[in-house]
Amino acid sequence: MAQNGSIRSRCRPNILVTGTPGTGKTTTSSALAEATHLRHLNVGDLVREKNLHDGWDPELESYLINEDLVCDELEDLMEEGGNIVDYHGCDFFPERWFDRVVVLQTDNTVLYDRLSRRGYTGSKLSNNIECEIFQVLLQEARESYPEDIVMALKSDTIEDITRNVTSLTDWARSWHPAS
Repeated sequence: MAQNGSIRSRCRPNILVTGTPGTGKTTTSSALAEATHLRHLNVGDLVREKNLHDGWDPELESYLINEDLVCDELEDLMEEGGNIVDYHGCDFFPERWFDRVVVLQTDNTVLYDRLSRRGYTGSKLSNNIECEIFQVLLQEARESYPEDIVMALKSDTIEDITRNVTSLTDWARSWHPAS
């Protein structure tokens, strides 16, 4: 039995990489997938490509994700294992899916510059900066998953990302299914 009560049949781990937009989730996940040969699943791309949403929110300037459709779409892949899930939310995924939950965190000045370069302005920019200041995603992860699988990692520089990928690659290589 796994620590959360589910029977673990997969041979490779599942990792969730989460954090405020602009913290380096996709960059980290892509590099980690290349280093570990795990499958990178970018939930935002999946939502757009497979219409796993309930329309567009012009105020938030984003799709209204349908969490049930996303979970249905990912279920078989997650049970198989060997996935890196990249998304800015984490509380709707089943706890049994993940062996490691990584919350990337970025200095507010660095994050502001990254989001501004992406064209974020007004409330979209300020809401995301506030989300980072108040560590909303770290708290969400800690409330949704066992404490021993959640880790916060600094993601301000390329050196941070490289160090994070190395650390997570070492963890993935040494991971073994619970017996």
